[in-house]
Amino acid sequence: MLKVLPKHKSSSSVSLLEILSMAVETLWSNKLRTGLTMLGVIIGISSVIAITSVGQGVQKGTEQQIQALGPDVLSVFSGAARSGNIRQGIGSSSTLTWDDAKAIAQQAPSAQIVSAYLQRNAQIVYGGQNSSTPIYGTDLNYPQVRDIQIQNGRFFNQEELDTAREVAVIGPTVESTLFTDGGDPIGKRIRIQGEAYEVIGVTQSKGSQGGVDRDDLVFMPLSSMSARLVGNNALSGVSVNGILIKAGNQEQLNAVQFQVTNILRLRHNIYPPQNDDFRITNQADIISTFTNIVGLFTVMVVAIAGISLVVGGIGIANIMLVSVVERTREIGVRKAVGATNSAILNQFLAEAIVISTVGGGIGIGSGILIALVAATIFKFPFVISFWSIIVGFGLSLTVGLLAGVIPARSASKLDPITALRSD
Repeated sequence: MLKVLPKHKSSSSVSLLEILSMAVETLWSNKLRTGLTMLGVIIGISSVIAITSVGQGVQKGTEQQIQALGPDVLSVFSGAARSGNIRQGIGSSSTLTWDDAKAIAQQAPSAQIVSAYLQRNAQIVYGGQNSSTPIYGTDLNYPQVRDIQIQNGRFFNQEELDTAREVAVIGPTVESTLFTDGGDPIGKRIRIQGEAYEVIGVTQSKGSQGGVDRDDLVFMPLSSMSARLVGNNALSGVSVNGILIKAGNQEQLNAVQFQVTNILRLRHNIYPPQNDDFRITNQADIISTFTNIVGLFTVMVVAIAGISLVVGGIGIANIMLVSVVERTREIGVRKAVGATNSAILNQFLAEAIVISTVGGGIGIGSGILIALVAATIFKFPFVISFWSIIVGFGLSLTVGLLAGVIPARSASKLDPITALRSD
């Protein structure tokens, strides 16, 4: 209801606090209508903040994951095998060898560190415990390229690599899964596909990123994995799944890629217009491409959320117009006791702004909560940008102001005699 001012107080002397108090009192007396009016604003603001946060969190998490792989690292993968006219996935053909990696290390001036690796999933058994875990057969340079540190024991050495020794370095997740008694795993023997390997080291924890446990893995000498678990399936030399090349910095990646491409083409006798039997990926390009994609997606979804804000504003305008009709007689009473058009205008505008402000505040809280829950469930960084809150709250105020103008003007222009006669 409109609150009628005391006769001794003119409408021109009504303070902003009193206007807001009357607006809150009127809205509180119609809780259901007020709540439904706020709903559109709440949904719009919470959507803007939650979607922006999720987009930025996913982007940051992916960037962290790629950065962990090395922003200055090139990855070379074996080519794709073909079955009839069907092209299989990258790495399905054994086109790269350990000798390719050694040639790159010797002949590519911009390549700082080069490492070859084999990767397979295998069943690991110790005592009554077992786990299906990624196994990496690597050379001695792999820990430097991937920034792998040892927290207990050591990594294998050159002699163990040369003699294909049955040794293994495990991640913390493998340690906790297999060695449930909490004892020191160093010196214990685990079985991988029926072969016994002595545990000589445990890596430092790298945690999980993007739902991938980076501690659930096992390293062994490339020579041992090739001879015992995979087999030398290349025509000559030791077949590998990929080669990692670390440049001095990100600016040298293009030079490294050019040099590596030419070296491999010469070694594999590939001449135009023949297709390469390998693929090179640049981590910096991956980061840039993914950032652009996520940015475009976030803008698109925020625009959709903005539409819901507009719909919420239309809802506020409709409810306020209905309120003007319902309260016509009360408006007439207030005008009869001296309320000016500006006083009526100010109260209706105050009601619209209160609705949008409170709805915006609830929407901000809801958006932050939704973003936090999503980040916790899907395990990506929780990011809330200050500008998204400011923009969201500013939009809610703007929507409330614009949505309240027409109803407020309609109320202020009512003829008091006509208003008093209405039922």
